[in-house]
Amino acid sequence: MTEITAEKLAKVYVKIRDARRELKRQDDALEEQLKQVAGELLNICKEQGAATIRTEYGTISRRTSRRYWSNDWESFFKFIKDHDAFNLMHQRINTNNMQQFLEEHPDLCPPGLNADIEQTIVITKR
Repeated sequence: MTEITAEKLAKVYVKIRDARRELKRQDDALEEQLKQVAGELLNICKEQGAATIRTEYGTISRRTSRRYWSNDWESFFKFIKDHDAFNLMHQRINTNNMQQFLEEHPDLCPPGLNADIEQTIVITKR
């Protein structure tokens, strides 16, 4: 029976990691090609004034998405407080800031706070 050692497992780990990197490079190239094709399809939809185009390979749908952000968070947050519009914000905790806060205030813990702490393995090339 073959003994499983850290040396053997590290070799397998690096092999798998390198294979995943190569697949990622290939996927990045394919994603770039998809963006170019999607751009051309968007132009066709605009030229035809169409929201959808049926093809034998599938229905092309032109959709609009919106994203909002602020370049003045202090004023924006004041606006939210003044208009009681907290529903405009995501309910998410900044992980780095929370970790720092807890380190600086070990005797304090915000009510309802949950944490998921996971340890992982990383192998660096020699």
